[in-house]
Amino acid sequence: MAQKNRYLFRGRMSERKFRDLLRLFALDLTADRAAELTGLNHNTTLALYRLLRARMADLAQEGCPFKGQVEIDESYFGPARVRGVRGRGAGRKTPVFGILERGGRVHCQIVRNCSKSTLEAILQGRVSHLAEVTSDGFPGYNGLVEAGFTRHHRINKYTDPTHPVFVHKGVHINGIESFWSYAKRRLQKFNGLRASSFPTFLKETEFRFNNRQNDLYKLLLRSCRINPLRTPQLG
Repeated sequence: MAQKNRYLFRGRMSERKFRDLLRLFALDLTADRAAELTGLNHNTTLALYRLLRARMADLAQEGCPFKGQVEIDESYFGPARVRGVRGRGAGRKTPVFGILERGGRVHCQIVRNCSKSTLEAILQGRVSHLAEVTSDGFPGYNGLVEAGFTRHHRINKYTDPTHPVFVHKGVHINGIESFWSYAKRRLQKFNGLRASSFPTFLKETEFRFNNRQNDLYKLLLRSCRINPLRTPQLG
């Protein structure tokens, strides 16, 4: 028997409804708002959004190694402030490591810590040794040349705390800083995420950033046509 929906394996939702919802997802509307606009059941909409985010996370793994000029940096996501706790990753914040290829894409992933061994292990195999790597002065980036990377430039932004320097003789990490700003601004609209949900939302944000010049609706529709989302539960 022919499948009712080419984009949704065993789904009872019509293709028209699926495309309507996918358009709203591509526009980055919340699941609550999309359910209102399409008239779909709220739980069905949430389930489909989860499937689409998982598909984005899978697609985001493609495209290594990073080449050319590459910026690396770490950032922390979570509560804006935890009383009585200071320092990098204070309190319940989650550390995330990011790699950006200038003029191209970004890769980010949650890490247990930002130690030298942890960050270097991620870079190996994901960034070409011929790349020109730029970082800030964080000690976790010590020894990259000894690890096989040809060039490593550093900018110590806070050598003088009263006058931070963000660009010095062409050395900067403005690209990855821009991604962190975009990611935190986007994730704020979800009013707090469960720890179990954060990884998928983070990879979705990465994928949206990397495809900001593309038609996200057509890209995802094509992916779902080639490899339908699989669920026996959506109506």
